[in-house]
Amino acid sequence: MDDDKDGAPPERPESLLPYDLWTEDALRQVVAMALAYAAEHGLPGEHHFYISFRTDARGVQLPKRLLAQYPHEMTIVLQHQFWDLKVDEAAEQFSVGLSFGSVPAALTIPFAAITGFIDPHVQFGLRFRPPSEQPANDEAAESAPEATAPSPAPQEEEPAEKPQVVSLDAFRKRSPSKE
Repeated sequence: MDDDKDGAPPERPESLLPYDLWTEDALRQVVAMALAYAAEHGLPGEHHFYISFRTDARGVQLPKRLLAQYPHEMTIVLQHQFWDLKVDEAAEQFSVGLSFGSVPAALTIPFAAITGFIDPHVQFGLRFRPPSEQPANDEAAESAPEATAPSPAPQEEEPAEKPQVVSLDAFRKRSPSKE
């Protein structure tokens, strides 16, 4: 590769194809497949998932009390105590029942709202850009159903070791700095 006069490599041309978006969409499918597997077979061995998502993203459905407590972002843990995990590939979302302070709740989360996914058991993690849509779940929060089946609160635990997180920032085009 030829360097310019300053010794810096030449700038990469701007892509007319949205590779970064396609890559992020493909990696969201990894999350969808992991959730679909867990929904069908349960979580094998010591696997468990930390899923962070934007609570104000379009299509997110959660009770008003949780939206008030977490107006922008929330992390849930799928480990021992969750129920009704369902993946709706056509709607590009999943739903799950969890307990918060011993109060059961049903959540519906579009894959586009997910900002992070970690399986600490195998030190696997993905980080996603927050959705670019404007907050749009006021109506969804009002109509979100409350779960009625009691279940103990999910067990929160810190990962034993920090998982490796794959970030797409290194592959995104940056505007040149003016120094």
